[in-house]
Amino acid sequence: MRLILIMALAAMTVLTMNAADVAGAWKGTLDTEMGALTMTITIKAGPGVEGDFTSDMVQGQIQNGKLDGDKISFQVDTGYGKLGFEGTVAGDQMKLTLTGTTGNKYPLICKRQK
Repeated sequence: MRLILIMALAAMTVLTMNAADVAGAWKGTLDTEMGALTMTITIKAGPGVEGDFTSDMVQGQIQNGKLDGDKISFQVDTGYGKLGFEGTVAGDQMKLTLTGTTGNKYPLICKRQK
């Protein structure tokens, strides 16, 4: 039993060490048919992907956040529908594909604010 507990703790440590550091405020601009929209994604420090999303038009809480190495995904319920975000994190840049409420996909690059 002890061996299983030690192995589980070791596996969790390795997974945590391999995950990208995503805590902080990330800002990007999305070009849409209606013009440019500024978006800010604020991710709380700690395990997992939790935080807030704001744009020029909507805001919401991050839901279903996942981080696997440098891969990140999460959703935001805006009250008008769900937005989906999926992509990668490298240093202070997050390259995402945003899936809008109607299923349209948009590229979004966010930079960590310092």
